[in-house]
Amino acid sequence: MNLKSIVRFEHEKLIFNLKNEDEKKLHDALENYYGNYSPFFKLIKNGVQFNEYVGVLQIGRTKIEILPKADKNGEEKWRGLLIDMIRTVWGFNVKSTGSSTLKLKSNSILDLYFELFINELELIFHRGLIKKYSQTDVNLQSLKGSLQFSKHISKNCTHQERFYVKYSHYDKDHLIHQILFKALNLINQINTTNSLKSKIGTLLLDFPEVSNIKISETVFSKINYDRKNIHYKTALEIAKLVLLNYHPDLSKGKNNVLALMFDMNSLWEQFIFMTLHKKMKTHQITSQVTKYFWKPTEGSLSKMRPDLILKNRITQETIVLDTKWKNLNGRNPSPEDLRQMYVYHKYYDATKTALVYPGEEHFIKRGNYFNTEIKAEISLKECSIVHVKTVDEIGFWQDEIVEQIKSFLR
Repeated sequence: MNLKSIVRFEHEKLIFNLKNEDEKKLHDALENYYGNYSPFFKLIKNGVQFNEYVGVLQIGRTKIEILPKADKNGEEKWRGLLIDMIRTVWGFNVKSTGSSTLKLKSNSILDLYFELFINELELIFHRGLIKKYSQTDVNLQSLKGSLQFSKHISKNCTHQERFYVKYSHYDKDHLIHQILFKALNLINQINTTNSLKSKIGTLLLDFPEVSNIKISETVFSKINYDRKNIHYKTALEIAKLVLLNYHPDLSKGKNNVLALMFDMNSLWEQFIFMTLHKKMKTHQITSQVTKYFWKPTEGSLSKMRPDLILKNRITQETIVLDTKWKNLNGRNPSPEDLRQMYVYHKYYDATKTALVYPGEEHFIKRGNYFNTEIKAEISLKECSIVHVKTVDEIGFWQDEIVEQIKSFLR
């Protein structure tokens, strides 16, 4: 087993030879990570089994890449599709100025994020780092700004030559740069791609001196974007993703873990939504529209939330879609999924409903529910199964998805 780069597909197992010292260390690191953080896999004898999460786990210098798989195609195709899906729907705008110059083609998702971050930083430096006003409380030997009287008394009763003051300064040492420098330092430590090392080194040398801060979710909530700093947004979103998903190995210090993992069910839903929203102008596309359907005498209400609702802009007809990341392999959907779609018919006044799956071929299986009043008759309530074949090029794939949905609607 090549411990520098390991590739598995979702739901596959990774078995270690525990007599091999390096493999045992990696096994123990995964076991320790499983015990301390939300897992993306389950422990099995001498190894782990991955679930519906895909992406990259980097443990020390070893990358474990977990790819999606909905057909018989191999890792090269699925790595490319996964990267393109993430570029289409994930938390930053991949059409920002820097992303068009990405050179890495199919190394890993981690390399994609690192290169995009570095490119964004280079563009920020080229444009010029912004300065901001910030306030500092400090003990000085000269009076500067406003004297903080209570702290001055408590700290300087034996140091009458000092003044505890608060003053404003206008410089590059502010929260945005502190976050970016923290992320750049972390990427410098864990990057294994030679082509990025010199760029990272140059950026570290050019970076102004900034204060060291502790990173948490609340730190990022303090950032307010305006016309002066909006061009920092992509870099800050990648910094957030990297910094908040980094878990240092406090006991040994060698098997630090960076986990950039994505729930394929959620990614598939968002990808279908973004595709239809962009390319299907005949309908208004909305996602996650919640309705309540049950109220207990005590406690919270129960609610339902289909993945996607399509409303025809002319006729106002409503169509409900639920996306499912699984290959049915010729089987019918589960009874639970079919019952759920039946309820959507009633509560969303839908003309049609459909379950959207990836598949080996484009295929639509139409179906109708039985009439609840006359049991032998078929009702007009339709629930179809839409299979979408994967296509190598993401733009063509999106066009094919739109055509499949249009075929279902006809």
